[in-house]
Amino acid sequence: NNLNNQDDWKFFEEAFNNADREFLKKIKSIHETLTKNDLKLCAYLRLNLSSKDIAPLLNISLRSVEIKRYRLRKKMKLTHNEGLTEYILSI
Repeated sequence: NNLNNQDDWKFFEEAFNNADREFLKKIKSIHETLTKNDLKLCAYLRLNLSSKDIAPLLNISLRSVEIKRYRLRKKMKLTHNEGLTEYILSI
C-alpha cells in the first residue's frame, strides 16, 4: 500500500514503533537534521527492505530511492566503508 498520506504514515509509524520501540526517536536524536521523508526511508531500511522494495512504497523510481539513500548517507556523515543499512540496523 502507498504510505504517502499523512494518516497512513501516522498509522505506519505507530505500528513500526510498537514493533521496534524508540527507533525513530533514537535516530532522530542522533541525526537531528533528518526530515520526515528521511525517517520514512530509515524505517524501511530498518525493515531490511531493498531499494527495489522501497520504490513502490514511496511511489518513486528505483533511481530516486538510490539518490535518497546517497543523500541520507551524506546527512549521516557515513564513510564509504560504512553500509547505510548495516548502520541503521545497528542503532
